[in-house]
Amino acid sequence: MKRVGHLFENVCGFHALNRAAREAAKGKRHKPHVAQFLFNLEKEVLDLEGELVRKTFRPRPYRAFRVRDPKERMICAAEFRDRVVHHALCNVIEPIFERSFIPDSYACRKGKGTHAAVRRAQVLCRKHRYFLKLDVHKFFDSIDHNILKQMLRRRIKDPDILWLADIFIDHPVPWTRPGKGIPIGNLTSQHFANFYLFGLDHFIKQVLRIKPCIRYMDDLVLFADEKKLLWDAAARIEEYLNDRLELKIKGGSVLLAPVLQGLPFLGVRIFPGVIRASRQGWRRFRRKALRNDRWLATGKMDEDAWGRSMASLVGHLKQADSRNLRASFFKARGGRGANRVMRGGSWNNDAQNCRSAIRNRIKPDNRNDNVGFRLSSSRQRPDAARPRVHRQRQGLDPIPGPVPA
Repeated sequence: MKRVGHLFENVCGFHALNRAAREAAKGKRHKPHVAQFLFNLEKEVLDLEGELVRKTFRPRPYRAFRVRDPKERMICAAEFRDRVVHHALCNVIEPIFERSFIPDSYACRKGKGTHAAVRRAQVLCRKHRYFLKLDVHKFFDSIDHNILKQMLRRRIKDPDILWLADIFIDHPVPWTRPGKGIPIGNLTSQHFANFYLFGLDHFIKQVLRIKPCIRYMDDLVLFADEKKLLWDAAARIEEYLNDRLELKIKGGSVLLAPVLQGLPFLGVRIFPGVIRASRQGWRRFRRKALRNDRWLATGKMDEDAWGRSMASLVGHLKQADSRNLRASFFKARGGRGANRVMRGGSWNNDAQNCRSAIRNRIKPDNRNDNVGFRLSSSRQRPDAARPRVHRQRQGLDPIPGPVPA
């Protein structure tokens, strides 16, 4: 097995850190600590370069907080200067990890992701009768540091890269046992966790001889035409995880069923002919969409941020066949739907519909259907979308009374 060396200069160099800082700042430039770092970018990058070259760099304590979406998790947020080093390190180790992955591993990889995993799962549902779904119990909290370090040393021989990786692996996480666990929320943690299970992929493909399988981080799905083959595979996978990686299968997560009953995977339910949004995913969409409306009404979110957030929510829900659900939801909100940019056409002389087109330098008097873009299905004003009884209570519409004789 060929190991890779002479990599550290690609992490600690000025240009590498400068590039990593700009990548880490994407979507976060409005935050005060990020803006301050970018304001003194050259000095901050030179300080980081010096600490890495002298090997005096030490990450600062995490900021831990709890989220419940969809289940309760503890998230560790590193300081921005540490995240810059995370990006610089991942830019170097990501191509090395990529060589170890099978095509059907979809987490933390360019050109993959949840939507591609769902589409691939539906293709396999059409070809096979049964599926086996497995999940690892407390995956991030159970990763063994020594096993992960040994796996890295079988791929990388640069001692400086290994020194930096060991620092992030050993950085203490408050609620985990010594020598166990990596924090959720770091870019390095995502790549390390995905790399930790690459041996399981090859074990399934080469030893168990089950080719149709998909893995998204610790969510694993196998397909076959015989139940016995999948039950035997489940037992051998559990043995492999326990003996080699010191991991356990989550109790109650083993699900073997016909594909016609639907595969619950990545927030949707996958059938051979259709993809349905799960109840949990649908409730999460509704909750976030209504939260965005409240924030827009109270000024906590501007219209551009509202539009970007709603486009993200709707885009994620579109991976399922949820057109009727989305239509009923927006209709129940008084016709307030997400903005859609359409090709060509006029703007009906409405200034609210000109935002996207103005950014494309297209004038409102455009009547050519083949040039420019227009914004249609724009959101109505909040007062116009309320039911009539609420408008009457606020004095916006007259309250009907008896007709005078």
